[in-house]
Order: sequence, then structure tokens, then C-alpha cells
Amino acid sequence: MDKPEISIDFAPELHVFVSTPRRGGWSAVRTDGSSTLGHVVESLGVPLTEVGAFETADGERLASSHVPVDGERIAVRAVVRPQPLPGPPRFLLDVHLGTLARRLRLLGVDAAYESLDIGDPALAARSAAEQRVMLSRDRGLLHRRELWAGAYVYSHRPAEQLRDVLSRFAPPLAPWTRCTNCNGVLRQADKAEVREQLRDGTERSYDVYAQCGDCEQVYWRGAHHAQLSGIVDAAVAEFGGAVVNR
Repeated sequence: MDKPEISIDFAPELHVFVSTPRRGGWSAVRTDGSSTLGHVVESLGVPLTEVGAFETADGERLASSHVPVDGERIAVRAVVRPQPLPGPPRFLLDVHLGTLARRLRLLGVDAAYESLDIGDPALAARSAAEQRVMLSRDRGLLHRRELWAGAYVYSHRPAEQLRDVLSRFAPPLAPWTRCTNCNGVLRQADKAEVREQLRDGTERSYDVYAQCGDCEQVYWRGAHHAQLSGIVDAAVAEFGGAVVNR
């Protein structure tokens, strides 16, 4: 018996994952007659984290567990932006996204980060245990079923990565409230409290400080403050947020 043949049309946003012949229109795909629609799409290179919906040619929604039959025409839609989540987004970033993690924390976004390559199973397990959105450019990682949620980071440039995540998940922004070193929450600190951690020049030049409640890292408006303020101001201007003076 011949294997079923279906037609699939991928949304333009998903073309980065599929081979050139499958971009820009309907393409024929042979299935084994028993694999689910989700499995078929993943086998063509698209992580299900990036799929917003499956629809027949007449607009009927299909579940990823649907088993396609011969002759079906199925459109694969991209995720909607902002993508809804049950509660404020919390993220987990893999070892390759350290700069993005620090920029998210700079904006007050809860962004856990693994500085060591602990392996895909451990990352997926942490995502599930802590209910964090796994951010990665590793497509294989995003195929793992254990993930609580995941998202592919489309660019390798930190500025574009940040805009991608903010536009996709619309997390509440509260700049200058998180430690960029460990993700802990910052509190205002008197100079006397943190004097032992300051160099003489810093103590003489600055009067306003913040300290992480977890790792005790001390922050002040140093030489890089203007650059960091530029990142914060641009994000708040485009995506909104409460500006906290630090």
C-alpha cells in the first residue's frame, strides 16, 4: 500500500528551519501513516516550540497529535507575538547566551543562566522543574519533550536577541532591580554597608549603591553606566516598563 502523501505550507517565519524546496508554498510530504503531525513537522526540522498552530486549508485547527491522512493540506503557523504564558515569563538560558542573560537581568527579567555545558537532558529537566522558558539556539534541545516551554533565539547578535525575546514574551520590565551576575534581587545599600568591597577611587566618586541580596555583588553608576542606560532606555521606549533610578 502506498504511503500517504500530504501537502504542507510553512509560515515565512519558519523557513529558517526547513530546506529550500519547502519554503514559499505548498510542498508534498510522504508520511508513514502512523506518525503524528507534530512528529512529521519536527522531522522536517521545525521545533514545535516555534509552531503556533496547525490548520487545514479551510481553516480547521489540528492538534499536534493528529495523524495526517492522504491528501490533507496543512498550514503550519508561527507562534503569535506576544506569546501567552501562564504567569509572568521566567527564563532559562543555555551556556551560549550569557550576554542575553545579563541584558534581560539588567531589565529586571528573571533569567537563570547555565554558565557550564551541563547537557540537554539536565537543561530540559531544570526548565520543567522551575517552569522556565528554555531559550536556546540549539534546535536539538528544543525538540526535547521534557521542556516546560521553549523558544529558539533567532539571531546571534545580543541586541537582536533581546528584541526577539521581549517582543515574543512581553515580560514586565523593571530595570536596575536584578543582579546581572546571579539574577538575585537588588536592594539599596548605604556606602558604609559596602565600604569593604569598594576601592578608594570608587568610594570617593560615588554615593549611591545597590547590593544583590543573594551574591552580595555591589553596583554603582560606574564607567559603563551610560552604555547600560542606552540598552535600558531603548528597551523601555519600545516595550514599556517602570524606570527605576539606580
